[in-house]
Amino acid sequence: MDIDQVLSRGVAEILPGKKELVTLMKKRKIKLYQGFDATAPSLHIGHFIGLRKLAQFQKLGHKVIFLIGDFTSLIGDPTDKKAARVKQTRQQVMDNFKNYKKQAGKIIDFDGKNKAEVVFNSSWLGKLNFEEILNLSSNFTVGQMLERNMFQERLKNDKPVYLHEFMYPLMQGYDSVYMNVDLEIGGSDQLFNMMAGRTLMKAMISKEKYVLTTKLLEDPGGKKMGKTEGNSVDLSDSSEKIFGKIMSLPDGFIDLGIELLTDLPLDHRKRVGPLAAKKDWAFETVAQVHGNTQALKARDHFETTFQKASPSYFKKISVLDNLLDAVVRASGVSNSQAKRLIAGSAVSVNNIVITNPKAKVQKGDRLKIGKKLFVTLEL
Repeated sequence: MDIDQVLSRGVAEILPGKKELVTLMKKRKIKLYQGFDATAPSLHIGHFIGLRKLAQFQKLGHKVIFLIGDFTSLIGDPTDKKAARVKQTRQQVMDNFKNYKKQAGKIIDFDGKNKAEVVFNSSWLGKLNFEEILNLSSNFTVGQMLERNMFQERLKNDKPVYLHEFMYPLMQGYDSVYMNVDLEIGGSDQLFNMMAGRTLMKAMISKEKYVLTTKLLEDPGGKKMGKTEGNSVDLSDSSEKIFGKIMSLPDGFIDLGIELLTDLPLDHRKRVGPLAAKKDWAFETVAQVHGNTQALKARDHFETTFQKASPSYFKKISVLDNLLDAVVRASGVSNSQAKRLIAGSAVSVNNIVITNPKAKVQKGDRLKIGKKLFVTLEL
């Protein structure tokens, strides 16, 4: 990819401007980073978007920093949270990030002449004294913090907003100051936190920091892909699981999925149709995480299980609200029997075993019940 492609594909916004950043990148190699808080044992597909963007800059010769937010993980990013995050212990954080470099290393290069650097923000944030923290906080107002949507929602619902949550953007902002970076990358939902870094860099070292936000993987209605919606894809998932989870997503995710997670043409869905486009998206994603051989096996498994199953086994039923209802209607068993089938891992949705009877199902989903009953949900 050339500079223009890197700064446009999958990009939501560049501040203070794309033109200025292009000028800087043509003048010299820049230093950039993205932070990854250790909130779970695996990086997920949302992180994958940022890793791909870091890799693109790295291939252009720029200096990439992979920052593990082991200190900021202890605070907990309040972004988009309806309640304060459950605080983690230092040991939990350490257990979570132990495989991050290995997972990220599938996308960005930690070896070679222009190797990416791994850093931990506890190495500087943990050394700040109270006077230094007071000086950092003097660059922001309570009003600025309370303008954030999630805090406004909590206040409306009489839910608490804790002081330590105000500290998160300050600490993330200081990361930029300490590392003296030129650019920070993050999802568009991280804009407030990244702009805090711009504020601090201008105030403390009189330097301009650029901010590049990537688009979020969401459907046209704004529904994100992730743990909240129950469709999160972890980079530690097996090739078959990643493939199946992507295939289970509504078609509304396809265009953004192709833009953010592959190098396929942006109009690929229009060229080949939604089913083929989604399979190509799934294949390309699995290939990047697990390699081409595993991607081929995952695609073959999906096609064998669903697309090549004998038509005589297929049954079509109308869309219902949850998996339990769908299993009962499709198989004719009682509610209690259906619950046992689901709990016993005998039911899968789009090639993913589901054990929650209340899991949502929708039009286009394909269910496998037992070994021989295949069901397609339609209107």
